[in-house]
Amino acid sequence: MTEGKLNTVRPELVEGLRQAQPERARGTLHGVSLGPGDPGLITRRAWALLERRDAVWTYPVRSLRKESYALDIALRAGLALPPQHQALLFPMTHDVEKLARHWLKAAETVRDLLATGQDVLFLVEGDASTYASFCYLACVLRELDADARIDIVPGVTSFNAACARLQMPLSEQDDTIAIVPAAYGIAAVEKMLDDFDTLVLMKVKPLLDDLIDLLARRGLLAHSRFIEKAGSPVERIVHDVAGLKGTKVNYLSLLLVKNPNRERGEMIRGCRKKTSTEMEEEAQE
Repeated sequence: MTEGKLNTVRPELVEGLRQAQPERARGTLHGVSLGPGDPGLITRRAWALLERRDAVWTYPVRSLRKESYALDIALRAGLALPPQHQALLFPMTHDVEKLARHWLKAAETVRDLLATGQDVLFLVEGDASTYASFCYLACVLRELDADARIDIVPGVTSFNAACARLQMPLSEQDDTIAIVPAAYGIAAVEKMLDDFDTLVLMKVKPLLDDLIDLLARRGLLAHSRFIEKAGSPVERIVHDVAGLKGTKVNYLSLLLVKNPNRERGEMIRGCRKKTSTEMEEEAQE
């Protein structure tokens, strides 16, 4: 066939040939929650995914010189790295532009892996829906590919594990709870003490001394507990929170604060309006 004849091939025939080619099925991104540090808290569903040898493991690192805490949990569980695995850089910085660049690069890496038909597991310490880097990864991936297949495997949060280790209930009966990064500042935390029965203060490292002063002023030190790297081999629990003042703590640390003397407003009980008959019966009891 001559070059001239090649140029006369009908466009609809070419398009038909393209459509006849089966499109390769794309893989699924799984956000695999591993719990806060104890391998025994990995769920059965997460374990089943992690045992697959045909999936690619990805895991967050703060810098290329540091190890991944999430990967460490999986390895301590006795799981073996699959043939394909890759670290994704999520730097610790408040530089929004720098963060956006790294989120985009991580999402592009995952998108390209998914395009080959492979499933990708993103390992997450704690729970993938709670203050996790997976949230950013999934969001940017959806911006790159609106049809991306994403699955989230829930896990045990650090504060649930901390309450279990401390044998301290997170909430009882009608308790109100606030889960908040301490970085919101002392003024915001103090306001929350008036509105909530339990405060879970995450990532307390930068404000620990100021938080201790606040709790002392509000008479809540005796009702506060500190826990660092809950469930890990280097877990640290501190009951005397005041003794932490002036010391260094790990980024993966939190404060549980109970506020037993908080003044509560009137509770509105029940989901429907009572009939006059029901009100009369209650009055007679």
